Amino acid sequence: MDLELHGGRLLLSFYGDDFTGATDSMEALTINGLKTVLFLEPPEPKQLADRFPDIRAFGVAGVGRSMGPDRMKRELWPILACLRSFPTPIVHYKICSTFDSSPAVGSIGYAMELAAEVFPEQRCIPLLVGAPALQRYTLFGHHFAASGGDVYRLDRHPVMSRHPVTPMEESDLRAHLSKQTKKSVGLLNIVELDGDYEEMKRRYADKMAGRPDAILFDVLDDMRLQRAGRLIWEEALDGNVRFVVGSSGVEYALAAHWRQRGIAAAATSTMTASAQLAGTGPVERLLVVSGSCSPVTETQIRYALARGFVGIRVDAERLIEPDEAEQTVNELRQRASRVLTEGGSPLLYTAMGAEDRSIRTIQQKLTAAGNDVFDTGRLLGETLGRLTRLIVNDNKLKRFVAAGGDTSGYVTRELGIYAIACLSPIAPGGPLCISYSTNSDFDGLELALKGGQVGQADYFVRVRDGQ
Repeated sequence: MDLELHGGRLLLSFYGDDFTGATDSMEALTINGLKTVLFLEPPEPKQLADRFPDIRAFGVAGVGRSMGPDRMKRELWPILACLRSFPTPIVHYKICSTFDSSPAVGSIGYAMELAAEVFPEQRCIPLLVGAPALQRYTLFGHHFAASGGDVYRLDRHPVMSRHPVTPMEESDLRAHLSKQTKKSVGLLNIVELDGDYEEMKRRYADKMAGRPDAILFDVLDDMRLQRAGRLIWEEALDGNVRFVVGSSGVEYALAAHWRQRGIAAAATSTMTASAQLAGTGPVERLLVVSGSCSPVTETQIRYALARGFVGIRVDAERLIEPDEAEQTVNELRQRASRVLTEGGSPLLYTAMGAEDRSIRTIQQKLTAAGNDVFDTGRLLGETLGRLTRLIVNDNKLKRFVAAGGDTSGYVTRELGIYAIACLSPIAPGGPLCISYSTNSDFDGLELALKGGQVGQADYFVRVRDGQ
């Protein structure tokens, strides 16, 4: 496959994960000089040509990790078929770098089965999860992730092993996948990725001779990541690979190889230069809306409150009560606007960490009312999205932060945002972005969409200060 067939423009398209999860893939490409846009829905080819003529890649945010198999089949199959129609050498199904999934929710194995129907000519699916930039590593098939300065095996990770929906009880990714699909998964381990590159390719060919349905790549460092990216890219150019599953490690791996090929720029100050051109810098007032219950977000909230942000506790129980939701929204809207009018930065939050007692109370209320506990994110997210729209519009804000995957997804929908692009790095996986909206009031708005595990303690302060 010759790049000239694609006009040298579109190299990659990706789908999956919510806006907060997919931004790290967009960021990985952007910092390597590959202009990338992330859409909420699959774009029309004319839209790409007219408004985004100079992009090299694009992504589509999804909610696959919150879906059961039946809904995945209804929603994922047509999106993958749509992405197949675009002239990109690689279509990447983006998953979380902590691989959280189960047979019932966000099944990665089932997504691979659906992809096999959309890409029937492809014999084996590359699977790459490690991303050293995010402190995610795969060794002999076992996955590790950092937390609080230490690196943990996934089944002993202080957050992921206790995930409220998809707790990771197994660090062996192949064993974890075996509960979600009958597809066979081979492994190119850390030792097999070493040595002479041509010898490594022969080892890979030997693996392929066993006809696995997928092959997992170990990832420990940038050298092996680049090797995996080179091999996947060469397989794509040879027509053997089109569909890939993995975290943003896929983009980091490909970009590392593309730099060597001269397709991508060196990872220098590409995003910083873009930020300066766009005029980003500090803002006096920053709105933060958090629906996250992550311990990482808890630390960030406490840090920000100690440095001038004004905390506003959101009574989530009232937000899910139909008779009280409207009054609660109006009260929060007024309180936040008062803070902003006085030149302050309001920080609205529904929970202070994973042990917040309100989480259990809300789940019990939902269950008692005949709802599923998985509805929590949707019910809170929709209301927080509407609240954010009202506050941003009332106060003509230039920049805001949404923390939490569900919260970010609903906020962007409420603001009519259909796409975002990176402006400036803040923390790996949580850049400052610019929005493209159908509503002219919100078109060009600066926003940061932060996943639960993203960023250091000073994240909100850094977004406010444009650092």
